Amino acid sequence: MVRGRREMRRIENATSRQVTFSKRRNGLLKKAFELSVLCDAEVALVIFSAAGKLYEFASSDMQKTIDRYTSHTKEVIGSKEAAQQSLELQQWRSEAATLAKKIELHETEKRKLCGGGVESCSLEELHDLEAQLERSLSKIRSKKQRKILQEITELKEKESLLLKENALLREKMINRTETWK
Repeated sequence: MVRGRREMRRIENATSRQVTFSKRRNGLLKKAFELSVLCDAEVALVIFSAAGKLYEFASSDMQKTIDRYTSHTKEVIGSKEAAQQSLELQQWRSEAATLAKKIELHETEKRKLCGGGVESCSLEELHDLEAQLERSLSKIRSKKQRKILQEITELKEKESLLLKENALLREKMINRTETWK
């Protein structure tokens, strides 16, 4: 029999697979026992075969070891969750501070556009503010002009309809007066 490294893949032959499982299981149980004796470690090992058979080793009470493991993982998970929540809270606070600064800048800009707080502005800031107001005024006038033209168009259409209706009514009136005569 040749010993050497074996490629890590499933053994296809069922007999060879069972023999390998049995040998490796016994080796693993032996190593678990040795670790518990030599190092005074609390060891619990659970193995289920492909057929569902249970093999286990515990250096002390298996249930106590499992309970200890469960308790430890809950603590680790709990501390990780707390750290994650703390990080998220920190990110939210940072974002809130950034948004508060942006709001304050916009409020200051709004006050300046309304004419308040311009005493503290430099000449360049006043020039920029004036240019911004002129652009805004230009947009407002353009929008106003479009609205007025649209309203004029609608009124002309309405006038045309009313003139047609008026003409029809006159014609009806003329026809009625002629029939009375």
